[in-house]
Amino acid sequence: MVSKRSNTLPKEERLSWKRNIDLLYAKGQSFVAFPLRVVYLPMDEAGPVPLTFMVSVPKKRIRKAVGRNYIKRQVREVYRVRKQALMETLAEKNQSMFLAFLYIDKEIHPFTNMEKAMTKAMKILQTTQ
Repeated sequence: MVSKRSNTLPKEERLSWKRNIDLLYAKGQSFVAFPLRVVYLPMDEAGPVPLTFMVSVPKKRIRKAVGRNYIKRQVREVYRVRKQALMETLAEKNQSMFLAFLYIDKEIHPFTNMEKAMTKAMKILQTTQ
């Protein structure tokens, strides 16, 4: 039976420390799952949570705050539903990972496109482990 807690998105899973974000961008690797650019940094030691992430939508690409917030909600929701397999893989290997999802398109895409991009991204991240 799947636990009810598995599909939540607690604060501990959000990447918010500037030091960790700088480390992710300085040493991380990236790939594109259009319309998302995924930056990731695998860590050898396990942290308190195996997977921490952040979402960024640049103001230069999407001018209106309503659009940026809508895209961030879409990405968070799709990530929340699909993160479990990657978290289990990291927990088995006693590792952790920092993730950043950057929106790279100038148009707002429908939810189905975001689901396809996140599915592709999660498959790539699982194979890199």
